[in-house]
Parts: sequence; structure tokens; C-alpha cells
Amino acid sequence: MEPITIYRGKPAVLDRNNVDTDQIIPKQFLKRIERTGFGEFLFYNWRYNENGELREDFELNQPEAAGASILVAGENFGCGSSREHAPWSLQDFGFQIVIAPSFADIFKNNCLKNGILPIALSADEVSYLMKEAKNTDVEFTIDLPNQKVYGPADFAADFDIHPYWKEMLVNGWDEISITLQYDDQISKYEQTIDVMSTK
Repeated sequence: MEPITIYRGKPAVLDRNNVDTDQIIPKQFLKRIERTGFGEFLFYNWRYNENGELREDFELNQPEAAGASILVAGENFGCGSSREHAPWSLQDFGFQIVIAPSFADIFKNNCLKNGILPIALSADEVSYLMKEAKNTDVEFTIDLPNQKVYGPADFAADFDIHPYWKEMLVNGWDEISITLQYDDQISKYEQTIDVMSTK
């Protein structure tokens, strides 16, 4: 995974509460076995009409949302089923950071495991960032080592993250990477098992 330290990106706003994982990635698109290729189906029922054409009135179809890598959303984002495809589709679409007042726990953990940083801020702070994000030239800065979000007009907010996940994201590690750090010890143990099995 790509390390996240000081991250600057363009925001897009999805000012909706209780966005569930079936809205993030509808169930009919869960048949793929790869982790890639889900971005085109992100928010499919909101992004497209019944003819498969983009809905001009959907937030992420607006010109100011083009190229955004930070999603600012409403409370309880990622509720519903536990499907890991939800963060896969967000990431494949281009989002690296999601900011909201609150997240569903399983969705939050799935994000962290897949290299997406979910940031919970107060409702007032999120509301301010949503207003600022409507400016097409605005960028937000995420300082993960110092756990800060910076925006326009000297905006700064602190956020919490468990030290384990912070270390994982700063280093670009996933759980397989952690296991591979013990490759020498695992190999030695396997050799011991092989020797014992031949006796």
C-alpha cells in the first residue's frame, strides 16, 4: 500500500447521512474476484440513471468533484453490511481519505486494512469543510504523523487514530507486510518442523 504521511488532495462532498455499503457498491457488482475494477460501480444507483447515463445532479458527477481524492461525507458513513468491496471501490475510484462525523465500525476497520484513512471530526468541523470544498480550487492537507487536518482560512482540527493503524498507514503496510517481517523466524520454524517430521 502507498504510505500516508503528509497528504494533500482535492475534496468532494457527499452530504448524506447513513450511507450504507450497498449504496457505496451495490450487491450485483460483488462477483469479481479481484480487488480492482470496482471504482466504475461506486455509488452506481446514484451516479447513473436507468439507461446507464450519468446523473448530472449527483454530487460526484459535478465538475468541481473531478479529480477529488478526499471524500467529505455525513454521519454513520459505511453502515450496513460488512462487505470489504466498499473501501475497494472508493479507493479504485480515487479516494484515499474519507472525512465524516462518524463511521460504521466494520467499514472503518476495512478502510484501515486497505490503506484508506477514515477521519472522524465533529459535525461542525465537517460542515465547515463541506462548505469550503465547494470552491473548485481548494485542497485539504492531512498530517497523519501529527493527526491534523488543515483547510482554508487557518482551519485545523485534530483527529484520533489507534497507534497500530497509524503505524501501518504511515509505513504503507498491510497485515501481510507485518507477517513478512517475520519471514526469517517463520522459515526457521518450518525447517524445525521438517526435521522433526523426518525423525
